[in-house]
Amino acid sequence: MADVVSLRRQEPSGLVLREVSGKVLRLTLNNPPANALSIALLDALAAELDAAAKSTDIRVVILAASGEVFSAGHDLKELTTHRADDDRGRAFFEKSVRLCADLMLTINRLPQPVIAEIDGLATAAGCQLVASCDLAICTDSSTFCTPGVNIGLFCSTPMVAVSRAAHRKQAMEMLLTGETIDASTAKDFGLVNRIVPKQYLRQVVDKYAAVIASKSPQALKIGKEAFYRQAEMGITDAYDFATGVMVENMLARDAEEGMGAFLGKRMPEWKED
Repeated sequence: MADVVSLRRQEPSGLVLREVSGKVLRLTLNNPPANALSIALLDALAAELDAAAKSTDIRVVILAASGEVFSAGHDLKELTTHRADDDRGRAFFEKSVRLCADLMLTINRLPQPVIAEIDGLATAAGCQLVASCDLAICTDSSTFCTPGVNIGLFCSTPMVAVSRAAHRKQAMEMLLTGETIDASTAKDFGLVNRIVPKQYLRQVVDKYAAVIASKSPQALKIGKEAFYRQAEMGITDAYDFATGVMVENMLARDAEEGMGAFLGKRMPEWKED
């Protein structure tokens, strides 16, 4: 595990708590009791991720949550208050849903890998948040659902991330039934990578983050971007694209250093961007 170089925390009143340990940034949703994705929380989390994207010191981001709910999704109370607006809430609804979608794209396009650390319920846009992260590790008591259909509101935007993380028919099962699935089922569906006992959650997530953070930051950035771009292509185009990426990666300084270190039987020394 990487040595702890620094440890900084935001004031506990913040909607998103920030902690840096070595090359790892931990962002904790702090909007109790449900960690609802209000406009304010979405803005706060987006600002943190934008700052991380510009940082050469951060190699991995962990997304966690305080309390017993990872996230209940959009703040329905906040949305409902705007039904009294002249446009029946249309402008506010569009703003809220667009901000959420943009946040998911920010995670997808972030140069650093993002690990979701889930302990509790992740529902609707909260489940979307889990599905949008590159890796997801949860406790054995965590649960997941896309329950919009139960209140006459199909989870259309969560569907985008969930259908790309879970197997297609399993994603449709979640979306059509609105039923809650347990951690084991979520792993079978493809929503999460690992299930661990509650008392070991942070330890396991920190270990994953430290292992990833020890790799070439240049390779991580190139690889994450390429992964998502090729996933949207047909197989022939994907191989053409990946071939070009691989060649350029081979010419990059970290690949030269890594290959030389391997052949020289020594540890590589990665350069900071």
